[in-house]
Amino acid sequence: MNITVKEKLPLLFLLAISLSWGFYYQGEHWLNNYSAGNFEWLFLLDALLVLPLLCFVCIKDKKQAAVKAALLCGIAVLVGSYIIPAQSKFIWHYLESGRYLLLAFILLFELVAMLTVYLAISAALRQKSEPELAISKPIHRLLGKGVTAGLLEFETRIWTYALFAKHISPAQFHGEQHFSYHLKDDAKTNALGFILLIALEIPLVHLLLHFTWSPLAANIVSGLTLLSLVFFIAEYRAMARRPLSVDKKNLYIRFGIYNTRVVALDNIAGVALHRSYIARGADNKRYNFAGHPNVAIELRQSDNTIKHLYLGVDQPQAFIDCLQFYIQNNQRNE
Repeated sequence: MNITVKEKLPLLFLLAISLSWGFYYQGEHWLNNYSAGNFEWLFLLDALLVLPLLCFVCIKDKKQAAVKAALLCGIAVLVGSYIIPAQSKFIWHYLESGRYLLLAFILLFELVAMLTVYLAISAALRQKSEPELAISKPIHRLLGKGVTAGLLEFETRIWTYALFAKHISPAQFHGEQHFSYHLKDDAKTNALGFILLIALEIPLVHLLLHFTWSPLAANIVSGLTLLSLVFFIAEYRAMARRPLSVDKKNLYIRFGIYNTRVVALDNIAGVALHRSYIARGADNKRYNFAGHPNVAIELRQSDNTIKHLYLGVDQPQAFIDCLQFYIQNNQRNE
């Protein structure tokens, strides 16, 4: 079974038992003897026995499995408090009280992990280490490699560029030649405009929602908007610092704060200037902030169905010449 799908099985199992047992407990039908058989231990077995066992079976890293099991069991207790009728709860009342202690423990664990990652990244960047490795190494050390680590790596990259961008320069990244993309069609200026609009919008929308809807809704919307503001600030600061890079073997495509795509030069069939609009498609991937992409790359072998890459680069002809030079050198050396 695919490792990514296997790691998602505990969450899918939790969703399945939440829906199925929710139907069982909330309805009046022959399955529950018309509400006379709403026994809490039925959901208890699935939520607190089968679910954690499934986590340890599906997740190879036992530390990561333990954290995920604790988190999912806490969510299961929360779900059970809603779907199990009050008159059928006996043990569940104690579990509902204990879930706050469990959530506090998980929160403490996450805060310690975040602090460890923060200190490791900060020290690595000050030593002028490769920024991508500075972000990924402490995360992989704590969580290994997987979907959870990938999501945390992306989130950490957001905070890294929001907080430590001044410690990062394009020369620190892997590659022999570096190319920028933040000046094309005023991409960085447009990003700054979005940041200013969001910043101006927050207090106005907060007051509007506070007085016309509810203070809670205003706080939730403002909190989510602040997170989006952090994302745009990180994107803005990363544009001029995360370059497209080329070395003797690979093309490193970095755009904003998104994950790096590494393309082997041997897998590039052709590269040329491009001037027209490109629609989204299953066989293409666009890396372009504003206007039309100006560089088109065709791959020899598809990369997860991706056959064509379209880039928006500040100096497209210089980028193409550099790429063709390295490709031709590789072909001569074979």
